[in-house]
Amino acid sequence: MRRDELARFLRSRREALQPEDVGLPRTRRRRAEGLRREEVASLSHVSTDYYSRIEQQRGPRPSERIIGGIAEGLRLSPDERDHLFRLAGYAPPRREPEADRVNPGIRRILDRLVDTPAQIVNHLGETLAQNRPARLLVGDQTRYTGLARSLAYRWFTDPATRLPLPAEEHARHSRTIVAQLLAAHTRDAADPRVSALVDALLDTGPEFAALWRERPVLGPYCEPKTIDHPDVGTLRVRGESLADLDQSQILTVFTADPGSASEERLRRLLGDRA
Repeated sequence: MRRDELARFLRSRREALQPEDVGLPRTRRRRAEGLRREEVASLSHVSTDYYSRIEQQRGPRPSERIIGGIAEGLRLSPDERDHLFRLAGYAPPRREPEADRVNPGIRRILDRLVDTPAQIVNHLGETLAQNRPARLLVGDQTRYTGLARSLAYRWFTDPATRLPLPAEEHARHSRTIVAQLLAAHTRDAADPRVSALVDALLDTGPEFAALWRERPVLGPYCEPKTIDHPDVGTLRVRGESLADLDQSQILTVFTADPGSASEERLRRLLGDRA
């Protein structure tokens, strides 16, 4: 562990970040250049004292889990993250597939959406990141592993996935999900992850197989979604999407029609959990 270099590196990256870069409000009286230590600690899910000790070259050697959390909190690039692990005396962890790595530009936009539900999904239907309002609205969709990371797989294999949505809309959602997966398969038929997901879904039952044979194609517009939320009741929201240039990741922002009952319920949901 190279304490001096580790401290310098963390300090340089902390000072290079502004509150807006990570979705934090900018107060008028800020003496710190860049982020404060307590802000980085909160983003990294460690105590302010613990993080401060690292920058001050004191305390025990941080674990790999903590180093990974700090890398995420500081929004480090893959190369910067690997450098951080080496400074802490660890071999860099295996890099995630490109489809799992959140594009920095879309991540910066997500970080700025502090009061509107938004999440980033890749071409496999796997949720890579959510802000707090999105977790309140649709639950934590980043917690799944294996094939269940994909909404398509959960939709056709786990009945609980459909419970928040009205039964009369299930058929439309099934068709939309299959169309999105077909679009991913068409863009890159050689993608082994897409092929593996399709093969697994073909074994789940007749519903997916029948829709896959139809080869449904949908445009970019998505109809409003109705969510039966356990805390505030029925919400009707629209998902406005922003795709990166190669369409591998999509940022979806959920909004309700202005002046509607759904807008009031969404405001109450987010306000009650502030």
